[in-house]
Amino acid sequence: MTTTEWITDIALILVVFRQLREGRLDLRTFLIPLGIVAYVAHTYLDSVPTGGNDLILVGTLMGAGAVLGIAGGVYTRVRTAGEHILIKAGAVSAILWVLGMGARMGFQLWTEHGGADDVARFSLAHHITSDQAWVAAFVLMALTEVVTRLATIFVRSRMLTAGQPAPAANRVAVRP
Repeated sequence: MTTTEWITDIALILVVFRQLREGRLDLRTFLIPLGIVAYVAHTYLDSVPTGGNDLILVGTLMGAGAVLGIAGGVYTRVRTAGEHILIKAGAVSAILWVLGMGARMGFQLWTEHGGADDVARFSLAHHITSDQAWVAAFVLMALTEVVTRLATIFVRSRMLTAGQPAPAANRVAVRP
């Protein structure tokens, strides 16, 4: 793994640890993880192979990313405090996040240190056509996990504030 790969993998893992302390839900909450996965996708996702069972591999890992992301969003506490929405990742959310993001890093380390032959045999037996299919599958898994977790938190925050009246500063005065 290159230094850049280590930094991006660790940064993705640290994103959730920042949320172990309760903080305001704001634009940074969304932009930091989205920016990291956008960078990873731009850097490593050249194409999505469609031969053999490549799309099944990609779809399976994207499905796993979606499950981890939604569950992580559900296990993130979302509450209001005055005019602000606060979020705090719980232990389950953090474990799911590290599991998902760590899986990609662990797989890459394993393939670089003796697991490549096993992956090649598995790929051959299951009609996975190239190593790019694995790259695409893991990058899209991470992207899906990030997007679904953030979308779940966003929807939960909107549901929380849907029935509340707007703060006085944001209300429009209606004159007869």
